[in-house]
Amino acid sequence: MRGDPRGGGRDDPSSEPIASRCSEAGLGAARSRCRRHGAAPAARPPALSASHAMAGAIASRMSFSSLKRKQPKTFTVRIVTMDAEMEFSCEVKWKGKDLFDLVCRTLGLRETWFFGLQYTIKDTVAWLKMDKKVLDHDVPTEEPVTFHFLAKFYPENAEEELVQEITQHLFFLQVKKQILDEKIYCPPEASVLLASYAVQAKYGDYDPNVHKRGFLAQEELLPKRVINLYQMTPEMWEERITAWYAEHRGRARDEAEMEYLKIAQDLEMYGVNYFAIRNKKGTELLLGVDALGLHIYDPDNRLTPKISFPWNEIRNISYSDKEFTIKPLDKKIDVFKFNSSKLRVNKLILQLCIGNHDLFMRRRKADSLEVQQMKAQAREEKARKQMERQRLAREKQMREEAERTRDELERRLMQLKEEATMANEALMRSEETADLLAEKAQITEEEAKLLAQKAAEAEQEMQRIKATAIRTEEEKRLMEQKVLEAEMLALKMAEESERRAKEADQLKQDLQEARESERRAKQKLLEITSKSSYTQSMNSSTTALPTDLPSFNLISESLSFDFKDTDMKRLSMEIEKEKVEYMEKSKHLQEQLNELKTEIEALKLKERETALDILHNENASRGNSKHNTIKKLTLQSTKSRVAFFEEL
Repeated sequence: MRGDPRGGGRDDPSSEPIASRCSEAGLGAARSRCRRHGAAPAARPPALSASHAMAGAIASRMSFSSLKRKQPKTFTVRIVTMDAEMEFSCEVKWKGKDLFDLVCRTLGLRETWFFGLQYTIKDTVAWLKMDKKVLDHDVPTEEPVTFHFLAKFYPENAEEELVQEITQHLFFLQVKKQILDEKIYCPPEASVLLASYAVQAKYGDYDPNVHKRGFLAQEELLPKRVINLYQMTPEMWEERITAWYAEHRGRARDEAEMEYLKIAQDLEMYGVNYFAIRNKKGTELLLGVDALGLHIYDPDNRLTPKISFPWNEIRNISYSDKEFTIKPLDKKIDVFKFNSSKLRVNKLILQLCIGNHDLFMRRRKADSLEVQQMKAQAREEKARKQMERQRLAREKQMREEAERTRDELERRLMQLKEEATMANEALMRSEETADLLAEKAQITEEEAKLLAQKAAEAEQEMQRIKATAIRTEEEKRLMEQKVLEAEMLALKMAEESERRAKEADQLKQDLQEARESERRAKQKLLEITSKSSYTQSMNSSTTALPTDLPSFNLISESLSFDFKDTDMKRLSMEIEKEKVEYMEKSKHLQEQLNELKTEIEALKLKERETALDILHNENASRGNSKHNTIKKLTLQSTKSRVAFFEEL
């Protein structure tokens, strides 16, 4: 690794091997001197020992000072990815590429062209430059220096361009966070579908025995805007997400994440970096930079661009201070310019434009040898994983069948045990029943003896009753005779009563005849004295009384009857009306319940719709999508689009 502090020691001429050579040279010189003067080598041992010690001390001091001089200065860097944090010790002289390559090697990432190291300076996002020293950037001085490892450029087609599984996973996590943080607008129905793929990626296949109700209670799966837009409980959202989740069975984590990205890449705000700009007229607009080109938006509508310039129509991009200049590919067309808010923003725009333009042109060329190799490895890895998944699926199926067979055998064993227990219990009951029957037989025998005794007593009682019955027969005959006499007496009395009645009728008839005779006599007398006046007075008194009383009673009875009949009719009508209203309410409630089960649209709170919700609904009603909108905008000539931008 470059900048390894141990590297200086290996190339330094004053390290330990030199000390060894120095001591060996001194020893050789001493020996040669001894041989030349004919003296024995052991004649001067103190001088030899002192020379060796001096040489070792000198060599040690030289080695220590060299290591101290070559020891590089370092600083601590913290790298934050979408799902982890890492810390590295970096040399002061390291450039951005050194740190970036170290992070990519640590992650095992080869598709490095999509990513970058992001930091924030004065509320503005910036990216670490590869050819500039890390500490020469406007980064905080306190350690650890923090960078975020994020996707800087987005693919046009995730399925075709993202090769490594780690690349897919990092993109999935970043896009998911942007959707949940509402940096990318996502309609409610798509949010539920994306949430189901996120659940599949995290939990694997749906298992109702494991993934019981409430298992998503702590998960953040939907944007708060979507949750607030509907009158739905968390349980209702979970039910809808789980219904989709159950249909994704069999998808591995990388497949679920790729399906998530394939849906997300069609969202209007996916992969777009927005910047506030002004044209020559000073009109406030938004510049969108993405994988397809440059787009101009109205500040209140980030979904639908007003103008688009694909990368293949742009020849050159440059800026001077806050003014940005775009040169179209056609040199006959005038350049168009716009102003941004800060110089630092212009630098960021230029970085994104250059990177996206390079990737745009790279996609339209043949893959490099490195990419071809990566794709071949990815295909082999995918095939290997597919075979592994199939093998695991077969093993799982065999294990499930073995478990089912085991469960069936255990169930059969339990059934046999239960049958044996029941047979033992039945045998015990049979033995108990035999004992009871023996006792009953003995009791029955005793009862038979008692019954025989009672039969003899009954026979004696019967004889006594017969004797009593003979006496009762004589008494019965006497009673019948008395009854007959009483009947004769009653008949006589009836005849006497009838005779008396006839006499009474005769007397009544005689009395009537007598009264009639008296009336005729009085009439004759009245005719003689005062016939006219008296007759009129009698007629009025006899006719006035009978005509009033019956008439009043009839009317009162009629009134009473009519009142009762009307009251019953009114009560009956009220009951019928209430019944009809209840049936209507029940029917309406049932319709509401059916709508609640089938459509979440009925639960939408219109007053909570955001401006982006309204714009998305308008685009959907017109049949506009991200790609066909850009396609329509680019049908016009570049010159007319530049002129339109200048006139905005």
